[in-house]
Amino acid sequence: MAERGLEPSPAAVAALPPEVRAQLAELELELSEGDITQKGYEKKRSKLLSPYSPQTQETDSAVQKELRNQTPAPSAAQTSAPSKYHRTRSGGARDERYRSDIHTEAVQAALAKHKEQKMALPMPTKRRSTFVQSPADACTPPENFSAPPDVTTTTSSSSSSSSIRPANIDLPPSGIVKGMHKGSNRSSLMDTADGVPVNSRVSTKIQQLLNTLKRPKRPPLKEFFVDDSEEIVEGIPQPDPNQPKPEGRQMTPVKGEPLGVICNWPPALESALQRWGTTQAKCSCLTALDMTGKPVYTLTYGKLWSRSLKLAYTLLNKLGTKNEPVLKPGDRVALVYPNNDPVMFMVAFYGCLLAEVIPVPIEDAGGQQIGFLLGSCGIALALTSEVCLKGLPKTQNGEIVQFKGWPRLKWVVTDSKYLSKPPKDWQPHITPAGTEPAYIEYKTSKEGSVMGVTVSRLAMLSHCQALSQACNYSEGETIVNVLDFKKDAGLWHGMFANVMNKMHTISVPYSVMKTCPLSWVQRVHAHKAKVALVKCRDLHWAMMAHRDQRDVSLSSLRMLIVTDGANPWSVSSCDAFLSLFQSHGLKPEAICPCATSAEAMTVAIRRPGVPGAPLPGRAILSMNGLSYGVIRVNTEDKNSALTVQDVGHVMPGGMMCIVKPDGPPQLCKTDEIGEICVSSRTGGMMYFGLAGVTKNTFEVIPVNSAGSPVGDVPFIRSGLLGFVGPGSLVFVVGKMDGLLMVSGRRHNADDIVATGLAVESIKTVYRGRHTGLLAVPQTCQARPYLRTFSLSVPSARKPLPPDLRVARVLTSFRIAVFSVSVFYDERIVVVAEQRPDASEEDSFQWMSRVLQAIDSIHQVGVYCLALVPANTLPKTPLGGIHISQTKQLFLEGSLHPCNILMCPHTCVTNLPKPRQKQPGVGPASVMVGNLVAGKRIAQAAGRDLGQIEENDLVRKHQFLAEILQWRAQATPDHVLFMLLNAKGTTVCTASCLQLHKRAERIASVLGDKGHLNAGDNVVLLYPPGIELIAAFYGCLYAGCIPVTVRPPHAQNLTATLPTVRMIVDVSKAACILTSQTLMRLLRSREAAAAVDVKTWPTIIDTDDLPRKRLPQLYKPPTPEMLAYLDFSVSTTGMLTGVKMSHSAVNALCRAIKLQCELYSSRQIAICLDPYCGLGFALWCLCSVYSGHQSVLIPPMELENNLFLWLATVNQYKIRDTFCSYSVMELCTKGLGNQVEVLKTRGINLSCVRTCVVVAEERPRVALQQSFSKLFKDIGLSPRAVSTTFGSRVNVAICLQGTSGPDPTTVYVDLKSLRHDRVRLVERGAPQSLLLSESGKILPGVKVVIVNPETKGPVGDSHLGEIWVNSPHTASGYYTIYDSETLQADHFNTRLSFGDAAQTLWARTGYLGFVRRTELTAATGERHDALYVVGALDETLELRGLRYHPIDIETSVSRIHRSIAECAVFTWTNLLVVVVELCGSEQEALDLVPLVTNVVLEEHYLIVGVVVVVDPGVIPINSRGEKQRMHLRDSFLADQLDPIYVAYNM
Repeated sequence: MAERGLEPSPAAVAALPPEVRAQLAELELELSEGDITQKGYEKKRSKLLSPYSPQTQETDSAVQKELRNQTPAPSAAQTSAPSKYHRTRSGGARDERYRSDIHTEAVQAALAKHKEQKMALPMPTKRRSTFVQSPADACTPPENFSAPPDVTTTTSSSSSSSSIRPANIDLPPSGIVKGMHKGSNRSSLMDTADGVPVNSRVSTKIQQLLNTLKRPKRPPLKEFFVDDSEEIVEGIPQPDPNQPKPEGRQMTPVKGEPLGVICNWPPALESALQRWGTTQAKCSCLTALDMTGKPVYTLTYGKLWSRSLKLAYTLLNKLGTKNEPVLKPGDRVALVYPNNDPVMFMVAFYGCLLAEVIPVPIEDAGGQQIGFLLGSCGIALALTSEVCLKGLPKTQNGEIVQFKGWPRLKWVVTDSKYLSKPPKDWQPHITPAGTEPAYIEYKTSKEGSVMGVTVSRLAMLSHCQALSQACNYSEGETIVNVLDFKKDAGLWHGMFANVMNKMHTISVPYSVMKTCPLSWVQRVHAHKAKVALVKCRDLHWAMMAHRDQRDVSLSSLRMLIVTDGANPWSVSSCDAFLSLFQSHGLKPEAICPCATSAEAMTVAIRRPGVPGAPLPGRAILSMNGLSYGVIRVNTEDKNSALTVQDVGHVMPGGMMCIVKPDGPPQLCKTDEIGEICVSSRTGGMMYFGLAGVTKNTFEVIPVNSAGSPVGDVPFIRSGLLGFVGPGSLVFVVGKMDGLLMVSGRRHNADDIVATGLAVESIKTVYRGRHTGLLAVPQTCQARPYLRTFSLSVPSARKPLPPDLRVARVLTSFRIAVFSVSVFYDERIVVVAEQRPDASEEDSFQWMSRVLQAIDSIHQVGVYCLALVPANTLPKTPLGGIHISQTKQLFLEGSLHPCNILMCPHTCVTNLPKPRQKQPGVGPASVMVGNLVAGKRIAQAAGRDLGQIEENDLVRKHQFLAEILQWRAQATPDHVLFMLLNAKGTTVCTASCLQLHKRAERIASVLGDKGHLNAGDNVVLLYPPGIELIAAFYGCLYAGCIPVTVRPPHAQNLTATLPTVRMIVDVSKAACILTSQTLMRLLRSREAAAAVDVKTWPTIIDTDDLPRKRLPQLYKPPTPEMLAYLDFSVSTTGMLTGVKMSHSAVNALCRAIKLQCELYSSRQIAICLDPYCGLGFALWCLCSVYSGHQSVLIPPMELENNLFLWLATVNQYKIRDTFCSYSVMELCTKGLGNQVEVLKTRGINLSCVRTCVVVAEERPRVALQQSFSKLFKDIGLSPRAVSTTFGSRVNVAICLQGTSGPDPTTVYVDLKSLRHDRVRLVERGAPQSLLLSESGKILPGVKVVIVNPETKGPVGDSHLGEIWVNSPHTASGYYTIYDSETLQADHFNTRLSFGDAAQTLWARTGYLGFVRRTELTAATGERHDALYVVGALDETLELRGLRYHPIDIETSVSRIHRSIAECAVFTWTNLLVVVVELCGSEQEALDLVPLVTNVVLEEHYLIVGVVVVVDPGVIPINSRGEKQRMHLRDSFLADQLDPIYVAYNM
């Protein structure tokens, strides 16, 4: 729990009223679960305690205030230390619009509140590799504690460099043995109440994270209840009742001055061109610059007119035949011209207007979204220049490549030499401007889609007239245009208004600005330009380069139009530029900000002022008020103030209103922020081809508060947010595209960008008279673009510190801010480009301070902060960041950040309340009520063994050893086993007689060499093969108890040999039977490094056996005697040995024989590990009992020959085959693209009747379906694939077999499963989970579904623990000391009610449910299907709910193509997700937000730690099951060698 200063004493708390104490307890719980912020908790707590303890209240308030001043924001202590990845993308810079002295001071003041503290938070862990060059301090420090002698020491590290998973091995944590006596030594067991190991401690970084989150450990809930509420997500927090609300009156539309009527204005823009082209032919119209910034060509009005005429004539008459022209008036044509060729573009544009075709200027050739626009406009022709055409990519045939998403285009070159001169009698058809389309201007939406805004000829003309009147344009003036001449203000002023008024445009391309930032100022000076069109970016660049040429004069400028003056942060740009260039003749009244949009065109512009007149005032607004859409003058905290300048008045002839940005277009109040709408003839008319969106944007009728229309004049939404201030001045505070709606509050992306840019760790400003220079340390490399800039004009110069130098170029730090929808709300994501020379420490500090600043100034948390390598963010053609593409890369995991910080604990405040215990309502009472109401008890059974006829074998022989002897006499030459190698050839066979004789010799050796007595335990240590089977029966012949153990891996003895040693010790084995090779390995020097080899029991190799018969075979006195021990490591890392009696073995083999119809003439193929469970029974027992032939395929052989299993099935025409999930996955992944190869090899699987997966887990439906679909083409029937279900207490409960209905599937609701309920849903339902039946229940087996807490039966289709009763249930656990309590609870337990027969049941430890289907079983009754959900031991109890790891892992595995495997576990209430990365290490950090997002969206959980590792690191046992607890222990012991570890805040 967070420290809160002085806490009330226990006596004071006890004296409080009960209801207050209950509210305090509920508040504590909300804080511990993250449902309330620390600030909110302290506020509510103080309010609760205030009536009872005034002194405490004052003390707490003071303490809280001090804490707020001292403690950094929780999100500030996190960073990542990944490598600096570099991707090849084009260079460029972003428009610098965000610098603000005022805002920089506010940010620094806000950060000053947070005292510098030592980093107590975990920096992300990054491996140093060939991909990564990380500082040493970014690596995890070694832990100084003695870990228990874990068998996991080098498992992951040995495989970390390999992309292939190593051989599957069973690896239990040392010393964990189920059933160990409570008096024995358990110091190494990790089973304390809160999950913390006794002699180990949490990794330092995880402890740091826990301290940061201030989330206390709490014991797991002991009881779960049936929750009837389906509404578990509360949604977005309700609005704060104290939030500011608008108080003004409803605004009335504001009108601009009337549009003047001038007698000589032309009736159409084409008419103006015709007039000037014929009467003023030699007047300059447009001047283009070369790459050095010098004029290279001037286009006169005469040239423009004549060349446009030629192009119009060519388009209409020379592209097709007279009867079938390619173009007709009204057709759309694409204009594809580079940004440095305004002359060719202007000729093409006016040529299209004269030809009455509609030009569509586009930015870049190849953009997919642009292609969609061209396709929707029906464009089949593209105009371009010869130079541009040569630069386009081409095919081998010389044709232009077909760009993705583009329609097929015909390219036409518009250079003069390719145009036809029109006849003297040909004249273009120029009519007065009407509502017919003139051109289409493209616009990119917030989501990245491109729409075309159609502008009519009348709107184009009216807009020119309005601009001419507002800007007071006159003939012969010169205008310098730095903007893109193909769209927006650059097109309207530089291409339209200049022709309208016979002006001269100097076009300065963006490429020139990059090499010569002062070029536009030089052009103004050289040409005595009256008007300049710029952005804030251009002001910055000129300021930074002005020392290169001090003799420039801007006295000729009467208008400096700042076209992004609508940006709230443009005020500082304008002020700084004015203060610097006022001495160069710049007049204060010449600076004219304006606001524009593609839909409404020019919304407002400040008129050129009168010299000496006072400048317009500024608005200082409260950022908090703006977030609620309310205008409030900031008088309290200057750090959270926004200073904005006006953008002038409404355009002439226009009318403006402000409407609410969401919902119906209701007029705002005078003190309310809304979307600016304009009504005039100068706006666009529609989105081409999008009628629905057009109506909502271009045909808006404002309504009043009652919903009644205000007039009948339609308005156009501009996409700008603002208000109308005093004197009808228009103020813009943001854009709809940059609006971030987080928890009901509005935030502007540009505001957050400015805050991030103001956080500069290495920024010192040299202050000198009339100059503004950026001073940076000598060691810092200067960058070509501006980051921030502060300026003042002191009265005297100050010397520059010696360690600083003046940087005349600009530093690079580009930031993109956008929101992503995660868990029912928008979350803010900040992506910035990191300087190449920035260290991990610098990055960490900057990220921490950015989070602090944004939290302090904007009162909003950042969900994700990512740093990417320099110049890797996608760019717009003019160098800005392409926000929608950046967002898309982030969402699809292709951004490749080099540092990332996730803060979900800070941002996600709308999680559902934790599930709590319902007092007085227990599961038993609910279930009893259901049963009384007529609910059917959830139970099912296989066929009754007593009613099944069988031959005399069962009555004659009660022991498996007797059956083998009988077969050796009756059918001595009948082959029972065939062992294959990787080539598919038979390396060994065993007939009945051969197996019998081999077993006799082994039994004889046990007596002679081992001196063993009946009942002694013998460990069988063999690779999969017939020798293992012979040794097993040899033990039975000698009366010994066999224990099959997987041999250690020769290349990984350190990890695998301790498991062998543990089983040998736990089983108290008197002897080890093995081969000579393995015997040498057990006694080798390498083995001695892992275990004590001197204390092995007697080791006997069975390679060379004497030909000696046993005088007498052992016969157990009763069938209840122990036959063998079955040891296995569970997925939770628990080593468990169970006792199997002779009667159980007999019953097991009989049940399998009846279910699978196994007879002597049958042949089955087995590709399983033969060491435990059903795999052992199928490998060693069933063939001897049933007499069928088993073709044995060791799974390890598939690693050398993937075709082995399927080729064997085809070769021997096997009808029934058994495998593990590991084998099925290996074939699915390895042979997925080789089905045609299988066909050419002649492999056909149509002979397969049953393909059974042996498992002790929930069926992996997706894998089974993939396998079925993949090999359907080679004859595999989808009905053939099924699964089994078994557990430690009963190795075979379900097996599909050859008869009975096909396995059924159901869809269940995941949310209900978390509440221990089953709710069936339809396919495709949200949060649905597909479950498959786990085969048919074996003969003689009964199952019942029981509530694990009350031990009472539950109803049909209710979730509970699966209990089993059958003759082949294990006798109990085998441990050093017998534990009667555990034995009775797991093997001999009774239902608490509802069972009059008092049946003894065994608890499987698995959750599942029984559902009665419409199918008919073999008995003629309706079939009861058993569905396994998951193991109880594996479930994660988080927020009071029960989660199954496989569900979370399934969600994570599908989010990115590079995730090979995934595993989850918990540690002290933190959810840890480990993902294996099979792709490039560049993608490691991409996975962190994707993992966090999907777990939050689908499971309502916040991931605490994301660990990215190499393929093969997650341990998997022989059955293909993940060993999550072993993985957890390895992680906490820092043994995983991770690629990256992210600690989410």
